[in-house]
Amino acid sequence: MSKSLISTTPAIIALQMCSGLNPDDNIATLKQVLAELPSRRPLLVCLPEAFLVFSKHAGDTLLVSQRIEQYKQQISELCRKHNIWLNAGTMPEPYDQHKYYAASHLFNNQGDIVASYNKIHLFDVEVDDQTGSYRESDFTQAGDEIVVVDSPFGKIGLTVCYDLRFAGLFNALARKGTEIILVPSAFTVPTGKAHWQPLLAARAIETQCYVIAAAQYGTHENGRQTYGHSLMLSPWGETLSEKPAELGFISCTVDLNQLNKIRRDMPVQSHQRFREHLL
Repeated sequence: MSKSLISTTPAIIALQMCSGLNPDDNIATLKQVLAELPSRRPLLVCLPEAFLVFSKHAGDTLLVSQRIEQYKQQISELCRKHNIWLNAGTMPEPYDQHKYYAASHLFNNQGDIVASYNKIHLFDVEVDDQTGSYRESDFTQAGDEIVVVDSPFGKIGLTVCYDLRFAGLFNALARKGTEIILVPSAFTVPTGKAHWQPLLAARAIETQCYVIAAAQYGTHENGRQTYGHSLMLSPWGETLSEKPAELGFISCTVDLNQLNKIRRDMPVQSHQRFREHLL
């Protein structure tokens, strides 16, 4: 496990996964990891995008969305059992009979969902990899709400993967007082190599927030390849912990005194001249 550069509580863990086609297998993997967690509390565990199911066809994910309540209940029970907060990457929440939301749920240590964010920016792009064409909007309904929630770790702002390319969303989160931004992701290998770390660092620096990015990694059962490189960055843009490859978790701790000092010394939000043009 990588070591944090700071040493104050509370602690955050990001889990790097290679999720497969079967939700029950992915839950079993999660259970195994949670059984090996350090004892430190409070603890926030962050999962990657599509942690529950990484389907070959989006229609299969739509079928999983129809029984999503049973999986949410399992996550709730795990949070109570291990006394943890958990950001459940994304789970498919039904929108209608044809589409689902890519929903990022934040569970508290009582097993309650205290915040839910539906991915706003959908990945409809051409990529030079084995998949080639991605059309997330065919089965995914875009969200339209910015989500910030209080927690023992600080004010948490929720985003998902492709949202990372849209600074307006992150600036909107910062203006709402966000201190920690979660970015569960499943980046492709070509876009990850080119842009993953620079984008995460930029979002951390410009918002003066901790940025926690749990990622999918490896070659999945559906044939897709994901970039991995889970990262945790400070409000100054420093890399606190990272896992370029392999599976497992990384950790860091949160120092809101450091964050507040950075914001006092360089009050970029109060200097913002284009506030009215942003989300």
